[in-house]
Amino acid sequence: MFSKIGAKALHPSLEKILAFSKALNFPEKQFKSIHIAGTNGKGSTSHILAATFQQAGYKTGLYTSPHLIDIRERIRINGIPFAQSLLTEFINTHMVLIDEIKPSYFELNVAMAFWVFAKEAVDIAIIETGLGGTWDSTNIITPELSVITNISLDHTQILGDTIALIAGEKAGIIKPNVPVVIGTTQEETNLVFSKTAILNHTALYYADSMYDAIFVEKEATYQVLKIVDKTQMKVLEVRTDLLGDFQAKNIITALACMRVLQTLGWRVDEAICIEALKTVKQTTGLRGRWDWVQTGPNIILDVAHNPDGIATIVAQLTHTSLKNSNLHIIIGFVSDKDVPQALALLPKKARYYFTQAQVPRALPAESLQQTATDLGMAGILYPSVADAVRAARNEASSEDTILITGSFFIVGEALDFLENKQ
Repeated sequence: MFSKIGAKALHPSLEKILAFSKALNFPEKQFKSIHIAGTNGKGSTSHILAATFQQAGYKTGLYTSPHLIDIRERIRINGIPFAQSLLTEFINTHMVLIDEIKPSYFELNVAMAFWVFAKEAVDIAIIETGLGGTWDSTNIITPELSVITNISLDHTQILGDTIALIAGEKAGIIKPNVPVVIGTTQEETNLVFSKTAILNHTALYYADSMYDAIFVEKEATYQVLKIVDKTQMKVLEVRTDLLGDFQAKNIITALACMRVLQTLGWRVDEAICIEALKTVKQTTGLRGRWDWVQTGPNIILDVAHNPDGIATIVAQLTHTSLKNSNLHIIIGFVSDKDVPQALALLPKKARYYFTQAQVPRALPAESLQQTATDLGMAGILYPSVADAVRAARNEASSEDTILITGSFFIVGEALDFLENKQ
């Protein structure tokens, strides 16, 4: 399973998920869907779209990965993780099938998600890819809309070592006659997406050619943006509980999706999306994206796990409410990331707590500490995330800030400790 052991779990084939789907009577054909890929932002964008459909009164499924604490977080109905009884029923009913097909952990979760959404008769399901697009197990759906948020270098040993190659993998979710929204215009990807759209006889929309966004207010629990609708020459005001400058791109991507979905007959629009944006976290259960869980000291969690993601959270640390605060950073990565490049973006003056998650794929904390030391970053090694969180809380004053980042696994174990085990 890729989320635990990495590239060894992957194989460029949809054979197993197709076999599983056939045995389940093709559940993915029993509900409407939207498919989302991208290097960064696809999780937040998925949650914004789910919140909007919920706000519009649709029974909404949401599939994202990985989970932070409970596997049922991956599969939600109207923002609520699916019932434990359904998990038990799926495994018990299909144990022989699972033994026969031997799906990967991700394939099993995707099949279960589709089964749950069909069984629960959702009106629409927002489906986030796990990795890439072409060979991702979710790529057996024919959605109402395909969305690609942005492309940057990540999983290069699997997807390719250039932006264009990675874009080619993500473009694998583009289907014949299914419109596509691209979140960010990038010179390296434009030709890839345009060519794929032409070959599939489908319309291509760039969100950032339709909308611009600027922040006008930033607080600990919300922020306010002015959105310029460049196609209709009007200004929209958006208040959202999603924090971080990077959310501007996700918001305009979601707004562009609403524009396209309206033309397909869905009862969604800008006004519904703007209302939904006020409470995305509460509505859909989104966690781990500039997640400000405590003050005095500030404790912020973010699942940034590649250089592009780390750059966005570093920008957040320069904001007025944090820039004069002493900074404690609890950090750990998985072993297949560009760790030196990510670490080089972080402030040298912070106090570091190097750790590792309890998964085989984790980068050993000793290796992380050595890389950081070579970059002039000082800190102490801790064998577990819980130990690192405990130490940082003991060291930090009420005016300090503790940032926990580096991977979903680090954030998940930190949340579990803070909320359930401290």
